[in-house]
Amino acid sequence: MKAVIMTEVGEPNVLQLQDLPDPEIQSPTEILVRLKAAGINPIDTKLRSRGTFYPDQMPAILGCDGAGIVEAVGSEVEQFQVGDAVYFCNGGLGEKYGNYAELTVVDEKFATLKPHSLSFIEAAASPLVLITAWEALYDRGRLQPGQKVLIHAGAGGVGHVAIQLAKLQGAEVVTTVGSDENIDFVKELGADFVINYKQTDFVEQVLAWTEGEGVDLAFDTVGKEVFYQTVFAVKNYGDLVTILEPDPKLGTLKDARLRNLRISLELMLTPMLQSRVNDQLDQTKILQQCARLMDEGKLKIVVNQTFPLAEAAQAHQRLEAGGMTGKLVLTM
Repeated sequence: MKAVIMTEVGEPNVLQLQDLPDPEIQSPTEILVRLKAAGINPIDTKLRSRGTFYPDQMPAILGCDGAGIVEAVGSEVEQFQVGDAVYFCNGGLGEKYGNYAELTVVDEKFATLKPHSLSFIEAAASPLVLITAWEALYDRGRLQPGQKVLIHAGAGGVGHVAIQLAKLQGAEVVTTVGSDENIDFVKELGADFVINYKQTDFVEQVLAWTEGEGVDLAFDTVGKEVFYQTVFAVKNYGDLVTILEPDPKLGTLKDARLRNLRISLELMLTPMLQSRVNDQLDQTKILQQCARLMDEGKLKIVVNQTFPLAEAAQAHQRLEAGGMTGKLVLTM
């Protein structure tokens, strides 16, 4: 098969297209998938530039998100048969097969049927951001109908899904964007109030929108100073969920403590990194529920641009340049 391998840690040009032996089913519950597309996520660029979680197993194939057609099944596979269209978030962290390739092997427990209404490209763009936004809002943040929620970077990969999931839960949504061009985009997704954070103080705007109270829940997808600034946009006894590790050099949690905030950290990769099978099964169930919502027309994934597999390095350059809406996808 052809696959893009990460030959060493570094700039995008360390991603090289090569011919590799086809992967083979090793366990009776595994399926062999001929990939049609692979999603590209910020974790991919971080692993490429900083090193994978398994540095002794280089070179590596990146890519957590995949969608394709089942080509072979293990002797004990019960859920799938040859020809089924599937999507999943599995591998790509430096240990197991990633999805920047023509073929991959996945245990059937961690894959689910592709939403009928989505193309393979849209399906491949979906898993990691769906699970991240779902866990952050529904599990960490305990979002309830009627609550007010702040979602940072609402036009981004995670953000544009989070807006829709928050609206499906019956919440009122305020979101931040980096350009006026993105205002209409997030409003079409359901955002009730939009703030261009480059032109105005988002904390002041959020407080004005909530009549001085602050939001019930804030979802930080940006990190750095934004995390600490967001503390002042959340009401007392509210929730602040972040997908980035707070940097102690940039602030303290003193103000969050004074406001009795509940701080939650969201890393959807934990079940895969720690081989927590039950938690991985919960994430598969999230993908199944999201597939239903997408087939009902209640949830959508926006793909900004696609790249052929051989242009993975250019795709990484585009993602690292920032400022785009939706997701990037590699196609096979």
